Amino acid sequence: MSMIEVTNLTKSYGPIQALRGVSFKVNTGEVVGLLGPNGAGKSTTIKILTGYLQPDDGLVMVDGLDVLSHTREVQARIGYLPENAPLYPELTVQTYLRMIADLREIPLEEQQARLSEAIYAAGLAERLTQPIGQLSKGFRQRVGLAQAILHRPKLLIFDEPTIGLDPTQIVEIRHLLRRLARHSTILFSSHILSEVEAVCDRVVIIMNGEVKADAKLDELAATSNAILVLQKETAGVQQTLQNLSGVAHIETLRSDGYPTYRVTSSNGGVDLCPAIFDLARQENWPVRELRRDVRTLESVFNQLATVE
Repeated sequence: MSMIEVTNLTKSYGPIQALRGVSFKVNTGEVVGLLGPNGAGKSTTIKILTGYLQPDDGLVMVDGLDVLSHTREVQARIGYLPENAPLYPELTVQTYLRMIADLREIPLEEQQARLSEAIYAAGLAERLTQPIGQLSKGFRQRVGLAQAILHRPKLLIFDEPTIGLDPTQIVEIRHLLRRLARHSTILFSSHILSEVEAVCDRVVIIMNGEVKADAKLDELAATSNAILVLQKETAGVQQTLQNLSGVAHIETLRSDGYPTYRVTSSNGGVDLCPAIFDLARQENWPVRELRRDVRTLESVFNQLATVE
């Protein structure tokens, strides 16, 4: 079942078209990263999803409800942490979270349990009496996360949740997101590739207001190309490989000092490794390693950016 369905979403700010027919789905229980460079349209998409901004055109459904016609009902189902968390620096952590519990209309008899749950999940137990304005950036983000999960939402939406954090704080937020993913569907935007790889099941890449890729991380990484590493230089390898059926291109590399060849397939669905293995045995090449090539998220991202 889909928790989020976005269909042909468009949005312009004057002459600037921020979104151009964006469509994607997020299934219940998934952790999906909305990835793209700054200005790609990620935050605009999230603001429309959460009912804080109206699109020019398109349909947005959350948990089976149209966001435009059932905005309050949708917002009640969402835990939202915008890029700049809505915090009150003069309030203590405990006072702030109690205020959020009241605003979320959590029954008084349930508030203590919900508060304890959110405080424990966000690691705020030792900061309850401290004014939010005295907290570090990392702990302020934790307070923002605590307010987002306080009402046990079905869907969590985070906009750049680790922006401005130091490496230690980023790791802490990653661990927290993984724990939250056990019970909630999560969509979060980022332009940091390592964040998406560390936390997400799937990625939707937006560039210039358009969806350029939508796939699971292992699907994006998969390729039918092959990497061949030899023990020593061997004459005629490149030409022989080029004559192999299904080969489009040969790239010569070096791997730890060993001659290495990236063999690109002319047919994206055919694994070249078996044919290369048979050829290497026939030619008696000194093979050190033969494996399928794997693309990193960075290489996919850069390739899409180059196409732009």
